[in-house]
Amino acid sequence: MGILEKISDIEKEIAKTQKNKATEYHLGLLKAKLAKYRSQLLEPSKKGEKGDGFDVLKSGDARIALIGFPSVGKSTLLSTLTKTESEAANYEFTTLTCIPGVIEYKGANIQLLDLPGIIEGAAQGKGRGRQVIAVARTADLVLMMLDATKPNVHRDLLEYELESVGLRLNKRKPNIYFKIKKGGGVSFNATCPLTRCNEKMVQTILHSFKIFNAEVLFREDCTEDEFIDVVSGNRIYLPCIYVYNKIDQISIEEVDRLARQPFSVVVSCNMHLNLDYLLEVLWEHLQLIRVYTKKPGAPPDFDDGLILRRGVSVEHVCHAIHRTLAAQFKYALVWGTSTKYSPQRVGISHIMNDEDVIQVVKK
Repeated sequence: MGILEKISDIEKEIAKTQKNKATEYHLGLLKAKLAKYRSQLLEPSKKGEKGDGFDVLKSGDARIALIGFPSVGKSTLLSTLTKTESEAANYEFTTLTCIPGVIEYKGANIQLLDLPGIIEGAAQGKGRGRQVIAVARTADLVLMMLDATKPNVHRDLLEYELESVGLRLNKRKPNIYFKIKKGGGVSFNATCPLTRCNEKMVQTILHSFKIFNAEVLFREDCTEDEFIDVVSGNRIYLPCIYVYNKIDQISIEEVDRLARQPFSVVVSCNMHLNLDYLLEVLWEHLQLIRVYTKKPGAPPDFDDGLILRRGVSVEHVCHAIHRTLAAQFKYALVWGTSTKYSPQRVGISHIMNDEDVIQVVKK
């Protein structure tokens, strides 16, 4: 019996089992087994045969994976937003490999990957689905392309396919401390009242992973699924934006309803509607900021800014300028919204904001 058959058997049993207090530990055990088999499915086979993946070198300041069903307008969006031409036609599976493009926005180079269309059962390897999802795991953000003229079933199917390979979209990492020990059994603690999981459930899940000595501390009220994610340790938490294309073919009320959903943007690639707002949303979700440098006695260099992540300190800025600069750092002068007055003399741990100007003084 192969892994795929085992997975489908467990999924059928979970669907059949009624959820109540008597069956919750049985369900927890099944979910843990399911997670174990799915992670085995993700691991490369040991036979050593070389599959042809999509080897695209990571470049630019951030990476976005463009995922969606065939023929929803992914290639059209890539051609519109970037200078790359991706073949677009009215039939499915026009794109058969990964095509990279670069969005130039606010001085940043953002790599956009046009991936082949995903079909149902992609997580099990149908239609090159495994390679597509493997590339998505290396991205900083997932752009899910959906057809506004079709029902929302597509979105649920795509989310299910990505969830089943360990991608968690628009979710925080569960605040659970977990460490495997050499002996002493399972020590379980919680800093808050638990309503969705308990010690017996935790031990059941750990036993199914063949872990008998561990330290577990719940810092928030988490479900058994979230605890399984922590134990598996190969989950990736990514921001995701749902882009509804072809809004020129539906009514204005429907457009309004789609646009008000969380993490959703409505566009029309053919008529170039709302693409500027999409770029703004991408910039916001990638959490990029621009920091400009200034030499003493000279105006700031606004042409060539440093593109960094939100929450960076002066130390990160020094490393971005030159790797030896942080060791010779004395103090910095900063102009911008991160300071109380301009210029303010700051230390190496000062947090920078978007469009700040910095002048570093060495020892």
